[in-house]
Amino acid sequence: MRENFKVVIVGGGTGGITTAARLLRGMKALAGDVAIIDPAEKHYYQPLWTLVGAGATKKESTERDMKDVIPEGAVWIKDAVKEFDPDKNQVKLASNKTISYEYLVVAAGIEINWDGVKGLKEAIGKGGVCSNYAYEYSGYTWETLRNFEGGNAVFTMPSTPIKCGGAPQKIMYLTDDYLRRTGIRDRANIIFGTAKPEIFDVPKYRTALEKVIDKKGIDTRFNHNLIEVRPDQKEAVFENLDTGEEVVVEYDMLHVTPPMRAPGFIRNSKLADESGWVNVHKFTLQHKEYENVFGLGDNTNLPTSKTGAAIRKQAPVLAENLMAAMKGEPMKATYDGYTSCPVVTGYNSLVLAEFDYEKEPKESLPFNQAVERRSTYILKKEFLPILYWDGMLKGIM
Repeated sequence: MRENFKVVIVGGGTGGITTAARLLRGMKALAGDVAIIDPAEKHYYQPLWTLVGAGATKKESTERDMKDVIPEGAVWIKDAVKEFDPDKNQVKLASNKTISYEYLVVAAGIEINWDGVKGLKEAIGKGGVCSNYAYEYSGYTWETLRNFEGGNAVFTMPSTPIKCGGAPQKIMYLTDDYLRRTGIRDRANIIFGTAKPEIFDVPKYRTALEKVIDKKGIDTRFNHNLIEVRPDQKEAVFENLDTGEEVVVEYDMLHVTPPMRAPGFIRNSKLADESGWVNVHKFTLQHKEYENVFGLGDNTNLPTSKTGAAIRKQAPVLAENLMAAMKGEPMKATYDGYTSCPVVTGYNSLVLAEFDYEKEPKESLPFNQAVERRSTYILKKEFLPILYWDGMLKGIM
């Protein structure tokens, strides 16, 4: 195995694959000199897991073999990163091999912390406790929903940053729609326990989603952070962040969005900021201390939502600036914090939120995207996966 590369990319997810594809398209001479380090056999299109959990699509459609998405000209190192040594321009692997680089791109994603809620790891995937935040559990969400006969359907949102901040409420709206279609909504109490102080950060879309909540009759409990699951008693324990009190809620269905964090090998490295995220300039995506290091996606401290749509805008900026750095030219590309959150509000309705660092809408369609629409639902379900597999991952979007 080669041990030296011009560019080493840590992570074969959305950010890593897209960046590699763009670099190889932009600089043909890099062929064979770009390494992607990732131990995973599979690559997933995770935005569809919400619809998997609601029975609207099959989870198998979200999965492809990693070898089939690695760009031509990139070298796949099927191993895990154990440690960064940016002072020596080296990455140490779980296999104890050392890979050297001239330039490093960190795109390792985010770590699901199942241990962050007491009892969750033992409870997940059975007894009505489900989560769309893992491929192996998304199908159980649908099983739980189909077998739900009434009572409390509880949905949670943690206090930590998470990937796709709208997903915890999307499955809740779909649950409401499903229960109405099957005639048992009047036997259900839908509760949203969220550590956040409001339903959405951007005022325009917050107003729209508050109307959705009112229309659906959802019991929203803000500043409530899930701290424990008691499967034997079927109880979810929340901390009221305003008062510090514990609030116990009985559940018949519990969809948990677990707390998340940067991967350990990032948190414990010199590349991390005080909160554990890759410490990059928010406009150029270059590391604040190591000029030959860049980062994008969920593992960075960029002050925007962690979504695939954000990476779609970050990757071209990073690739352009990295190529400029390799040529000794000034970096001119800038990222404005654009991200998108297609908030599914039912089986045929969606609010398409798009915004920037300033929480200002950056809408790309010629109509008001804060209105629930069937057309944007079809866009998410049918067209965005095609654009992802055949466009974004190939570096042509």
